[in-house]
Amino acid sequence: MIDPDSQIPMVDLKGQYLRIKPEIDNAIQSVIDSSAFINGLQVGEFATDLESYTGVRHVIPVANGTDALQIALMALGLQPGDEVIVPAFTYIASAEVVALLGLVPVMVDVDYDSFNVTAAHIQKAITPKTKAIIPVHLFGQSCPMEEILLLAEANDLFVIEDNAQSLGSVYSFSEGKEQQAGTMGHFGCTSFFPTKNLGCMGDGGALMTNDDDLAFRAKMIASHGQSKKYVHDVIGCNSRLDTIQAAILSVKLHHLNDYIEERQLVAKRYYEGLSDLNSILLPRKMPYTSHTFHQFTIKVTNGKRDELKKFLAAHGIPSMVYYPLPLQEQEAFTDIVREGEQLPNSELLCQQVLSLPIHTEMTEEVQNFIIEKIREYAEQGE
Repeated sequence: MIDPDSQIPMVDLKGQYLRIKPEIDNAIQSVIDSSAFINGLQVGEFATDLESYTGVRHVIPVANGTDALQIALMALGLQPGDEVIVPAFTYIASAEVVALLGLVPVMVDVDYDSFNVTAAHIQKAITPKTKAIIPVHLFGQSCPMEEILLLAEANDLFVIEDNAQSLGSVYSFSEGKEQQAGTMGHFGCTSFFPTKNLGCMGDGGALMTNDDDLAFRAKMIASHGQSKKYVHDVIGCNSRLDTIQAAILSVKLHHLNDYIEERQLVAKRYYEGLSDLNSILLPRKMPYTSHTFHQFTIKVTNGKRDELKKFLAAHGIPSMVYYPLPLQEQEAFTDIVREGEQLPNSELLCQQVLSLPIHTEMTEEVQNFIIEKIREYAEQGE
């Protein structure tokens, strides 16, 4: 029986920690014992572990996912005024780093069903100034990368995959080859923010690439532009993954496939419990990619998304709106969007989306309660 006065967590980080507490505590203690808090052995060990997991040639750990995106753009040598295509329906970091470097973020629409940008959306925005594309693998599944990569190759464009939400998602090419999200473009960038499927206990991020020269340049930029100590070849920045966070991530990486399976089980229960409601559209799983369910994001199509959110909150059930505004409507970007550009799917999604609690520690009892309350509210209006 669920206590009606209790607050159900959106993500249960403490519960996840308690399940592997001895492993995490030993990993942290090993760093304390060595006192190598910056660039300790565990940082390199984690990079190697993640390379093995993803099948990518190089992993460059950095301080956070936003830094990873910025460093990728810097390593590609883009010049102020160059245009970079980004989806309008995503977190601001993907476009923020573009503007920060004096580049021009060009917002494009996304597919209504998958939440992700497609080659068709990108193609409409390409101009002679376009130099790169940042496809964002949103909510746990990959963008349609085969078509995006072909389009990029045909137009001589760089591809930086924003994989902050979909680490572990596997993309299937038409000829049968499979590749992890984040390993297909010139760079893949990810975040280890605590709530991610692979999250640390602070901030963290990484770049991934199969290009030796780009990997060397990214490592150099992340370390003040140094090719070797006190020799600075380019203007860089200071972005590094703490050794303690790397040690924690190495432990959790060994559990990542289990975490993904547990999230997929939670998603399966949502599909089974909510699929027949007329006013709610459940997330569509695309045939070319696996889904890691970083979020379980429904669409409330009757105009009562905010009312449902309030109803759930009154019963101790959290929910989140990712995202309430498309990027072209953010004050920071109002002077950047091209005049007359139409982004109807992004605008509609911002009015309809609602992400439900999903995490590795969710019990069937708690989830049944969430489903029951959603059904109760939805059926009142039908």
